[in-house]
Amino acid sequence: MSNVDLKTMVRLTGKSRLFFSLIVLAGTITHAQSAPRAILESRFLKETQTNQQQLTGKVLDSNGKPIAGVTITVKGTAKSTQSDASGNFTLDAKAGQVLVATSIGYKTKEAFVEDSSVSIQLEADQSQLDEVVVVGYGTQRLKEVTSSVAHVSADQFRQSGARNPLDLIQGKVAGLQVSRSGSNPNSGVATQLRGAISVTGSASPLFVIDGIPGGNPDLLQQDDIESVDVLKDGSGAAIYGTSANAGVILITTKRGKPGKSVFNYSNYFRKEFVYNRPDFLTPQEFRDKIASGELKQPDFGHSTDFFEDLVNKDNFSQNHNLSLSGGNESTTYRGSVNFRNLEGIAKENSRKEYTVRASINQKGLNDRLNVLMNIATNTNNANLLGGGGWESEATKNPTLSNFNDDGSYRYDRTSTNEFARLFTETSYRKQQTSSLDGKADLTIIEGLKASVFGSVQRNSYIDGSYRALNSEASMEDEDYPGGGYASKSNLLNERYAFEPTLQYNTTLAEKHSITALAGYSYRYEKDEGQSADNRGFINDRFHEDNLSEGQALRDGRANMDSYKNDNTLIAFFGRVNYTYSDKYMAQFILRREGSSKFGANNKWGSFPAVSVGWNISNEDFMQDVDFINNLKLRAGYGETGNTGFSNNASRLTLGGGGKYLYPDGAYRETYGPDRNPNPNLRWETKKETNIGVDFTLFSNKLSGSIDVFQRKTVDLLDTYTTPQPPYIRENVYSNVGTLSSKGIELALSYRAIERDNFKWNMDFTASTLKNVMDSYSNDIFTVKYKEFGDIGGAGALGNAFTTYEGHRIGEFFGKRFAGFDADGKWLFYNRNGEAVRNDQINNSRDDLNASDLSVIGNAVPKYYLSWTNNFSYKNFDLRVFMRGKFDYDILNTTALSYGNKVWSGNLLRDAFTKYKDINDTYMYSDYYLESGSHLKIDEVTLGYRFKLKNDSWVNNLRAYMTVQNLATISGYSGNDPDLVLDTGLGNEVNGQRLGIDSRGPYPNTRSLLFGVNFSF
Repeated sequence: MSNVDLKTMVRLTGKSRLFFSLIVLAGTITHAQSAPRAILESRFLKETQTNQQQLTGKVLDSNGKPIAGVTITVKGTAKSTQSDASGNFTLDAKAGQVLVATSIGYKTKEAFVEDSSVSIQLEADQSQLDEVVVVGYGTQRLKEVTSSVAHVSADQFRQSGARNPLDLIQGKVAGLQVSRSGSNPNSGVATQLRGAISVTGSASPLFVIDGIPGGNPDLLQQDDIESVDVLKDGSGAAIYGTSANAGVILITTKRGKPGKSVFNYSNYFRKEFVYNRPDFLTPQEFRDKIASGELKQPDFGHSTDFFEDLVNKDNFSQNHNLSLSGGNESTTYRGSVNFRNLEGIAKENSRKEYTVRASINQKGLNDRLNVLMNIATNTNNANLLGGGGWESEATKNPTLSNFNDDGSYRYDRTSTNEFARLFTETSYRKQQTSSLDGKADLTIIEGLKASVFGSVQRNSYIDGSYRALNSEASMEDEDYPGGGYASKSNLLNERYAFEPTLQYNTTLAEKHSITALAGYSYRYEKDEGQSADNRGFINDRFHEDNLSEGQALRDGRANMDSYKNDNTLIAFFGRVNYTYSDKYMAQFILRREGSSKFGANNKWGSFPAVSVGWNISNEDFMQDVDFINNLKLRAGYGETGNTGFSNNASRLTLGGGGKYLYPDGAYRETYGPDRNPNPNLRWETKKETNIGVDFTLFSNKLSGSIDVFQRKTVDLLDTYTTPQPPYIRENVYSNVGTLSSKGIELALSYRAIERDNFKWNMDFTASTLKNVMDSYSNDIFTVKYKEFGDIGGAGALGNAFTTYEGHRIGEFFGKRFAGFDADGKWLFYNRNGEAVRNDQINNSRDDLNASDLSVIGNAVPKYYLSWTNNFSYKNFDLRVFMRGKFDYDILNTTALSYGNKVWSGNLLRDAFTKYKDINDTYMYSDYYLESGSHLKIDEVTLGYRFKLKNDSWVNNLRAYMTVQNLATISGYSGNDPDLVLDTGLGNEVNGQRLGIDSRGPYPNTRSLLFGVNFSF
């Protein structure tokens, strides 16, 4: 009986086996006791081995080589192990179960268990190398790219609510600097790629949006963007000629895909809080300083936090995007609507936007014809009144009030009541931006495709402002006191592009791959606008909507202006790509371009480029190098241009000289030359060499690129002083001078951990740069140096930067602090190292051998770093994004102006501690230069993806929370060092200047954002 019972027990499982086993053991105990112990143990061991065996296995790659570190899991269980250095592993598993093998850099593989051993062969995951990046007039696989291109996909974008597409990629592209002055929703971004490249020409990269050259980023919402590609070097950007000196940023929007219709909805809600406000005395501290005699200022009896009165504590921003997409193999479509309402931390400072976007893709002629059409429009209403006045309010005597005793606003002629201005004035912009583009591709024969692309962009806005009768500006107007002021202006910008191309692809002898592109480009741009203002209104009924009612117009003292200009650019271009056996690659580009902006003698220019690549890892001698999965060497040279200057800069233009009384008794306008002509005016040219390496290592776990570049911009555009005669006017716009830069860029991605329930990967970028003004003179014009960076404020301190030929961009030039004398007067070092009073300092810039001034710092960061960590655990995901700038200086003008007790208003607390020894006037020296080096925990996002039932009407649902500007690690004592401009040469960009921490910046904020994404 025992034999039969044991066989039966083997066939049973789970609880049945346990129950049956107890019966058998209870009923046959005597038989079990009398049976030989060895026989019984043998039978139970046999049963165990039949159900749970010790499985041995080996993991190999496609070439039969063992793979170490592969995770092998029994599907549906928690049992797992890893392969050793020889690819071997052991695991408890029984026949019929399934093993799942996963490893970074390889595709997941499932294997069925049939007996006690198994061999698993993994296929390398080439998805990264096969990834498609956008280049000029087409796409390329990443492994075929020979120029320096950075690709940022939507899943890598920042998640803190972008105002501009560049906000999405800040810190994501090595060598690309994106700077904002703060969180003002109406502010722009300053961009710079690989250093300063121009003095007066455009320093902004060319935007190409879905093929539209010069596309308008205002039309884009973050949920509509698929990817961003940056052409960083001249060998890739040369295809765009004179528009590409500052690099090219190509933005691809999302498209519909064949399949069932999909709706996607996403939103976010954001709240901002003031972070790191200037450290001025409180009203009580100010009053205590007066009482102690440390301050000799009046106490007006009030306690007012003027700075806080400008803060919008009720700010609440939101964004909503709804899209629908779908289609079939012949037709795909996508449409989206977006509403965004951004409220700043300042009162009367907001931006409300509505965007509609639609695209349709249709195939025909047996799929030989493909037609794509896009249309987008954006309407925004911006409240431009608030956002300023922070310096004025922070530095007022805090014992004053915004109001008189009778409740009316308090005005004085020494400052502006910024609080009252918010309620007695208006300033707005109503803007409409639209674009329409279409592209048709026709396959003529196999490998030969003709394409034609056309686009129209239209940007228009109306600006209006009004100052009420009770406003400070109206009441203090000397000509029309107590009369209102109104102004209105409008602008219309239209851009047209037409670009037909012909492309041919072929492969010869299975090893020679050739792609040739030829095309023609036509672009036309037109700007026109007008403005008018009037004063002396007797009531506030019409604001700016009835300008003719103001008294100034009747008196002939109102203002009116209008303008219109245009320019045309045409080009012929070609590109040839050649690949041999997936090992050796070459690219050749030539663009021949003409522009109406250039002088009569230089209407046309040529922009060549060549780049080569070598896929070293595809060579036979690399087959045994196991730790290298892919290794590619690139080298390229290219030339690009810059036409970012005014339309008539090369021409003789006439201007009004005033109205004069003629002998016939009539007043007539006179005209005369207001610009010297320059028929030799041409484009700036940037010549750039780039050498790079792309790699993936350690079973595709680590990937990245290293680029070394050197670029030189020649024929710099600037205004130069001219002798009279022979010139008519005192200056001329001409090409003189050279700027250069060189640097190293590093981008790394590392898949640190990949488990079923936990993953950790990181991205890291770093760059270093040296930017030099090589020369600024030629045989006709001689300029030893250029001054930049107006310090502003009290003291008329001039410019912070003096850049000499052969010196680096951003050099602070001034006096060297040597201490204070017994009376608290400034002491500075002269050229002999002696500490002397300021009146003994030689301030010459023309004779450096006699001057006591010297280079005292540099405002351009030497190193940039960013580090993104992405974690996921089951349904949770966490992203921590950090970035920093290192080894540079900032001029703290807030301390310069308000750390000195000579100021008659409120003061920094540091005026009585750190700067207490000063008993002298304002001075610019290295005393106020501080290290700007900092590391910012810029963004922390925690998300959760909900598990949904198969029959749920929602396909996926994710909620997330983001904290932006969590912390800044820095020794700098002023405002947020990250918001100090780090681009340009020191000239003004969006109200900022390189390296100068302005005295009244828009407040730094920390924001908390909640968002939800789902599709159905």
